[in-house]
Order: sequence, then C-alpha cells, then structure tokens
Amino acid sequence: MKIASLGVLSLFTAMLILAPIVGEAGEQQNKMKACNDQANAKGLGEGKGEERKAFMKECLSAKPASSGKTAQQEKMKACNKEAGEKNLKGDERKKFMSTCLSG
Repeated sequence: MKIASLGVLSLFTAMLILAPIVGEAGEQQNKMKACNDQANAKGLGEGKGEERKAFMKECLSAKPASSGKTAQQEKMKACNKEAGEKNLKGDERKKFMSTCLSG
C-alpha cells in the first residue's frame, strides 16, 4: 500500500512540474501556426527557401505587442480623476461616472 501511495504521489509531483512546460509548448505551437499562416498568405509557401526561413525567424522571434492600458481603462482613469477633482461623492459621483464613461 505504501508503494502504491508513493507511486501516485510521484506521478502527481511529475504532473505539477511538467504542466507549465506543456502550457508553453501550446503557446509556441499557436505562434508557429500563426506565423505559418502569415507566410502562406504572403506567398511564402513551402519551397520558397531562404525567403520563408527569414520570414519565419523574424515572425517567431517577435514579441507580442503590449498596448498597455486599454481605451476603457484610460477613460475610467480620466473620469475618476475628474470626479475626484470635483469632490463628488455617493449618487452624484455615480451619475457623473456613468455619464463620463458612456460619452
């Protein structure tokens, strides 16, 4: 019984260790598929040799674009700041924020 428990514990530990690695492989595969589709769309299909190789290298090494805050977050920040400057509280603040964010 102790051996079976030890075996189950070992498998569980191995799964915990390998799970992040599998997740990264999925992301890399998705990136590879996206770059491959882009290459094909640009007419750099299989057999294009060095052109395709150069494109794939650049595409796969590109970092994802980090846009920072979204437009909605920026709007929320601006409206919140303005409400603070006007010292709005309670229902007045709610009404102002609703109007500000919808406009």
